[in-house]
Amino acid sequence: MLHETIAKIESRLQGSNGVDPRVRAELVELLGQLKAQVAELAKTHEEEAQSIAGFAEVSALEATRQTRNPLSLQHSLNGLSSSVHDLEETHPKLVSLVNRIATMLANMGI
Repeated sequence: MLHETIAKIESRLQGSNGVDPRVRAELVELLGQLKAQVAELAKTHEEEAQSIAGFAEVSALEATRQTRNPLSLQHSLNGLSSSVHDLEETHPKLVSLVNRIATMLANMGI
């Protein structure tokens, strides 16, 4: 399920015409890293992994919509950031990665 969610995000990004190709390539690379990190997290924290993947999907959807709603994007990004908040000590690479993705998606929504 987690891989499918991240595959949906990658597909959404690939199909989005409004995204700079360099930004798209970087996001796809980051999503590959996220897939690996979330898969590792799922071994011990399945619900948290599902939450991260779900918020990442919604955030990507909001950032790549034709007509963007800045408030909806901000809410989804807040959810994405808060989904890793309690993992800072145990999974710092995952938290850093999610923060990078959230920042890139936020910049796309401007």
